[in-house]
Amino acid sequence: MAAKQDTNFKIAAENRRARFDYEIGETFEAGLMLTGTEVKALRTGKATIAESYAHVDKAGEVFLVNANIPEYLQANRFNHEPKRPRKLLLNAREIVRIAKGLEREGMTLVPLKIYFNERGRAKIQLALGRGKKLHDKRETEKQRDWNREKSRLLRAGG
Repeated sequence: MAAKQDTNFKIAAENRRARFDYEIGETFEAGLMLTGTEVKALRTGKATIAESYAHVDKAGEVFLVNANIPEYLQANRFNHEPKRPRKLLLNAREIVRIAKGLEREGMTLVPLKIYFNERGRAKIQLALGRGKKLHDKRETEKQRDWNREKSRLLRAGG
């Protein structure tokens, strides 16, 4: 099993189900256009991106839809709307690659995680994914169980 990399960033939200529901292809890193209260709410770590997705609109901009960043309690009337669409900041070349990838049948732009990089900027990791069928999900589960059992046997047998 590969050793985990030492990362300099704090994960604010993670979509752990995405790797189970989708075959992950190419990944992208994008910035998020957030208001001040959204950044403070993200730092609490209570955001969810499990049901969210991203899309490219007609103007060539990428938006994150249905991501829930809860209201920041100390902000009272200056708060943000929790499920508003948020613009993602990408290079023009990356947007073109994403748009071409989404034109293919069955492809979706799935958010994998929102995190703060070493400079304190909120970033989101996106991936082009193809939805898995039920039999593919079962195969993934079987493979995961076998790897777990194999490592147990190797530890016990020495």
